[in-house]
This record gives sequence, C-alpha cells and structure tokens, in this order.
Amino acid sequence: MQHCDYYLCLTIYIVTFITGFPANVLAFYTLSRKVWRKPAPIDILLLNLIISDLLFLIFLPFKMQEVANNMVWNIQYFLCPLSGFVFYMTIYNSTFFLTAVSVERYLGVAFPIQHSLRRRPIYAVFASIFIWVFSILHLSIVYIVPYYNPSGTVPPSRNVCYEGFTDAQLEILLPVRLELCIVLFCIPLLICSFCYINFIRILSKLPNIGRRRKLRAIGLALGTLLVFVLCFGPYNVSHVVGFITKSSPAWRDKALLLSTFNACLDPIIFYFTSAAVRNTLGAMVRSIWGSGKNGTTDTDDERHAENELCILD
Repeated sequence: MQHCDYYLCLTIYIVTFITGFPANVLAFYTLSRKVWRKPAPIDILLLNLIISDLLFLIFLPFKMQEVANNMVWNIQYFLCPLSGFVFYMTIYNSTFFLTAVSVERYLGVAFPIQHSLRRRPIYAVFASIFIWVFSILHLSIVYIVPYYNPSGTVPPSRNVCYEGFTDAQLEILLPVRLELCIVLFCIPLLICSFCYINFIRILSKLPNIGRRRKLRAIGLALGTLLVFVLCFGPYNVSHVVGFITKSSPAWRDKALLLSTFNACLDPIIFYFTSAAVRNTLGAMVRSIWGSGKNGTTDTDDERHAENELCILD
C-alpha cells in the first residue's frame, strides 16, 4: 500500500483481527459440524466464505508489522508477494461467495419447488472449487508482478512491499486491475443486486411468511448489498481511476482499508443466514451467564436449524 497513515491503518487492522478472528472461528466450528452432519448448499458456500476470511486474517499480521515499521518490509521478501496474494485473493473470494449465496437464496424464493428438488450439496462443492481456482488464477498477478523485470535493470528495493512499480510492471498491472474490477466486482455486484432485489420483491408478496422472519430476510439482503458496495466498491473504483491516470491514486490505501472490514461484517451475515450459528452463539451466551434455562436441547436446536428454510435463514 502507498502512504498508509500509521495510526489509521494499524488501528483498523488490529480491530479487524481482534473482532473478526474469534467470530470467524466460532462460525467455522458451527458450520463445519453442520456440513459434516447434514450438508446444505448454502452452508457449504458460507463455510468456504469463512475459510477465505480466516485465511485473510491469518496473513493480516504481516500487514500489521509492515505498517508498524513505517511501511518497511523487514522480513523474508517471499512473504511479501505471498501475503499480498492472499490479501487480495480473499477479497475477491468474498465477492464471489456472497454472490453465490445471493443466487441460492433467490432461487429458493423464485422457484421453491423446482429448486428444492434439484438442490444438491455437490453442486455447491463444485461451485466453491470453481471460485477458489478462478480467484487464484486471476490474483496470481499479485505474486508475479514484483518479480517481473524484463529490462534486466536493478529491481526496486525489497525494503518495501508491493509498491514502487516500474513502468514495465505498471503496463501489465493496471490493465489487469481494470479486468479484476469488471470480472470480479462489477459482474458479481450486478448478479447479487438482481438476485436480492427480486428476492425482496417476491418475499414481500408471500402471505405465509411471518412478518418478523420476512423483515429479517429482507434486512439481511439489503445489508449484504450494502457491505458489498461499501467494502469493495471504493477499492475497485481505484482500479478504474488508476487505469485512466496510468498510476495508482493516492487514496487507494484508504479504499483498501474498507475491504478489510469485510472480515468483521461477514460473521454478522453468517449469524442471520444460519440458524446453526445463531443457536451456537445463544448456547455460549447462556453458558457464560450461567442461565439455568436451556430452552431447547442441543439436539433440538440442531434439528430445528436443519429444518428451517435456507431462503430465510
């Protein structure tokens, strides 16, 4: 990143790590149990989104130390392109998995009977594999560019990470960034918007759904779109500006900071999307507060979670 404000960047990274890591670990534990016991397509997609967020958070300390050292990279250089690759790859993983979840929820409302008959966990597995491979192949440019030196001149200082690109490197990087914006952000955003707008339109007309559940589902749809636009929008706009101006805009680092918040906000989506996550969190709260009232047993909670419609939960 360029010109990253010391206190702003370090504060956001630390807050993201402290809040996002335990929340994602809890969600991973809950959904992995549910997927192991009785997998559902939406749970498989959410589990992959959690894994992507955890991978992002595991590598986030490398960015913390970089900021703490005033953007000087003083550890093994191979970790620079590796951490950058994971950092950016998981950002676009999130856009794809959030889009896949929106498609699953839309199909469940728009074509409930047909979709319920054709829903197979293996389809979600194939979709997840495709998303991972697609993101890895596209973001491999992040790993390659720092080593690209066709002129054979002295390479940029390895005391800095992923900045100070040569003209030859920018000739490759800037068009690729524009392609990333179009393929990995704009198209998923259009699909996600179409799915959730129609999801809300159809759901609002269903008479047999309780008002509370309906409002929760609509709120989740709007919240997901808001996260999509606020977390990933500014960063991808910087790709377009950079391509036009032939240089990285000065505010690009601030836009990238917004993307890190996604790792904190995704667990909120998990909470409202998965009844299993809600039940596990509720059980933990009751355990911490020492409540003598268990409500329902774990088995009852899990069975209830399995039976709830994924389109609303």
